[in-house]
Amino acid sequence: MSLYFSHTSESAATFADSLRRKGIEYVRFELPDLAGLSRGKTVPIDHVASYTRNGLNLYGGTVTLDTSSNPIPGTGYNEDINFADCLMVPDPETVSDVPWMAKTARVICDTKWYDGSPQMAAPRTVLKAMLAKAAERGFGVKMGHEFEFYVVDLETRQPLYAGAPIFVTAVTHRHPVLDKLMRVLKDSGVDMITANGEFGPGQWELNFAALDGIAAADRAFVFKNTVKEYLRTEGLLATFMTKPYAHLSGSCSHFHLSLYDLETGKNLFLDEADPDGMSALMKSFIQGILDHAPAAQAIWNPTPNCYRRIRPGTFAPSNVSWGVEDRSASVRIKASKDKRQHLEVRVPSALSNPYLTAASTLAAGLLGVEQQAVLTPQRNGLKEADSSFKKLPTEIHEALAALRADNELTEMLGEAFMKVYTIVKTAEINRLRDEIPAAETAEYFDLY
Repeated sequence: MSLYFSHTSESAATFADSLRRKGIEYVRFELPDLAGLSRGKTVPIDHVASYTRNGLNLYGGTVTLDTSSNPIPGTGYNEDINFADCLMVPDPETVSDVPWMAKTARVICDTKWYDGSPQMAAPRTVLKAMLAKAAERGFGVKMGHEFEFYVVDLETRQPLYAGAPIFVTAVTHRHPVLDKLMRVLKDSGVDMITANGEFGPGQWELNFAALDGIAAADRAFVFKNTVKEYLRTEGLLATFMTKPYAHLSGSCSHFHLSLYDLETGKNLFLDEADPDGMSALMKSFIQGILDHAPAAQAIWNPTPNCYRRIRPGTFAPSNVSWGVEDRSASVRIKASKDKRQHLEVRVPSALSNPYLTAASTLAAGLLGVEQQAVLTPQRNGLKEADSSFKKLPTEIHEALAALRADNELTEMLGEAFMKVYTIVKTAEINRLRDEIPAAETAEYFDLY
């Protein structure tokens, strides 16, 4: 798998002409940063061919900015190289419309340095590298992301309705913007399959179909950024913040995955002779995830706020466990016993980066396959209620320590990415730790 597209003058002109024939006048060159936020530049159609052929210059540290857009020292992407530019290289297979903007399209880009080498810490490149490792072993990867998010009034920051009317159809469609959003997503190239209200007031979950390889994460990237950007045009704010309200449901990103044979297309997670349809390969893959879950926690839950979601009785798993159709387990087996057989990792938060969730899960699973890991026996009962399971880290600094200590997983994910990720996340933790929370001021300032 190529880590970025290489364009000739002819292919660049063909790409631009295909957009021009569709009536496109502006193209948004976009990339996912470390947090999965869309960053980039907008290009008039007359300049698309030249930027496609030569690359579009962009500050080289863009992919490594922290969540407050700070360039963090020591990553190798900033002051170390005099804040040099990189080049954005568009992937023509990712073009989609931006329906709420006139005659505008987006294209997702990879990034490379001026010497032609890829930015190995860029999230999309990290996932491409992992998919290439899977392909070397003959595995194709089918993936799907589910995101929960709150929709609130832009001015008041209050949810659109009260209570916890999960799956109540009338409440779900009480605000007409949900119906508009579903149509906008479809027009953006997102294959919507279900929409429903979640447990929190104004909390929604809109699901889209699984796809093969990088296309799955690309769709998740478009989904998240479309939801946020479009709803603001309707006077609303969508937030994927994991725990925006102290006493309300948190927002997650359940991640679904299966492996298939690249030659035959056969689902390699399926064994029809097994009571739960689980192949030996699937079992080893699951054990790999479990073995490296404490380290992956730092990627699945990438901010301090994410850990406020992990509370008992909230369907936010806090231990290292698996179970067939068990919503309380970290890894839930979707035991359809047919070609749909797959696993679901229920730990990641809505604030996670879809490229990095996929890359870390795939890396852990492949390690289990390589080592022919033996799956620990399934235990009866709700896994979340079983105190004997090993606990996942419940604070981000603990998760980062586990990630640094997991030599096998860090080697799989790559030295360049690991250096950037751990340095940036540590800087974020330290910066936020120095802030005084409003709750502390309310608790102590006046009375004491």
